[in-house]
Amino acid sequence: MSTIETAAPLHRGARAIVLISVLLPPMALAAVMWLAWGQGFNMIDLSLFAGMYLICGLGITIGFHRYFTHRSFDCPRAMKWLLAVTGSMACQGDLFWWCAVHRQHHQHSDDEHDPHSPHVGSGGRLRRFCRAHLGWLFRIEQPDQARYVPDLLADGDLRVINRLFPLWVAASLVIPALLGGLISGSWIGVLTGLLWGGLVRIFFEHHVTWSVNSVCHIWGRQPYESHDHSRNNAIVGLLALGEGWHNNHHAFPASARHGLAWWQFDASWVFIKVMGWLRLARAIKTPDAQRMQRSHRTPEPTESVPSSPSEVV
Repeated sequence: MSTIETAAPLHRGARAIVLISVLLPPMALAAVMWLAWGQGFNMIDLSLFAGMYLICGLGITIGFHRYFTHRSFDCPRAMKWLLAVTGSMACQGDLFWWCAVHRQHHQHSDDEHDPHSPHVGSGGRLRRFCRAHLGWLFRIEQPDQARYVPDLLADGDLRVINRLFPLWVAASLVIPALLGGLISGSWIGVLTGLLWGGLVRIFFEHHVTWSVNSVCHIWGRQPYESHDHSRNNAIVGLLALGEGWHNNHHAFPASARHGLAWWQFDASWVFIKVMGWLRLARAIKTPDAQRMQRSHRTPEPTESVPSSPSEVV
């Protein structure tokens, strides 16, 4: 039986940063579309977008998610700092809030206390999808951090990094702007660097991450028993650097590897393996073959796509 959750409002500064980071990037996308009209865009813009997407995305997937939330590996102190800072630069909320929300999600996956499930709440399928994808952010609450992330709260390094969250958000915008200006040698390069490497990157990264919460709990396959609606979605798996193999993850949450089959490309796992070779990661956890076999189930032929509203209630 679920316990009743108590939540406090997110403090004003963090709430403002998260909401601004949700509302401002779509305007930046409109701006780059207007700037590109008739003249296109250049490789500097695309390189800044791709580079920042990868750095900040891995900060979320490897850092906030697989390391800080699930402790799927261990790493040296300097790598811990790097993962905490680059994850913060993704502008998806501060470290403690992000990990507390995600641990609450796993404890209550797809029940009434899940912060972002498309299977609970009032309204039809589309309304619940929109709430799980984006709407939940507009009624941000603070999970009980003492309950969900006591290990992170006890870490002095992480307390400092968490307090400096606004600085890391600013850095995620300033760095591509400076690089754009230095490489192009122009002020327009500063502007396009800010837009492409900063705000437009945030826009795409946000929606890819939110798709794990929404799309990956509705569409895809469920090869493993996970006691919820989590599903593997190959498109999200590719775009979210391996996070879209979501049923695998819910079945084996402590695993550093989400793409468990050879054909399930998991970019984050590739980086973790490289970190292991370089001795920047150790005690890397993955499920053994026996455990995977015990958890494996035979999917129904039509289960990958809900065929009636009752399947998503």
